[in-house]
Amino acid sequence: MHSYECESGETIAAAYPSADTARVQYKGRSYSMQIAVSGSGARYVSDDLEWWTKGSGSGSEGILLSHLADGTSGDIIERCAVP
Repeated sequence: MHSYECESGETIAAAYPSADTARVQYKGRSYSMQIAVSGSGARYVSDDLEWWTKGSGSGSEGILLSHLADGTSGDIIERCAVP
């Protein structure tokens, strides 16, 4: 489990059970996500959220976004990093 501290003060916990999946915990809810195409980093999507990460270990970044019905990224919800 990787723990990300967000600019808002929230914490996001993310686990990667396989190379193609992520399980993201945010505000008491758990989201199962599947890998998706990204220009850089790793992008995982569920029906309504996206989790996009860059880097690994301390200092790596994660961005939580809304995921739109047409498959595109919506607004940024959280900007986070591994301390």
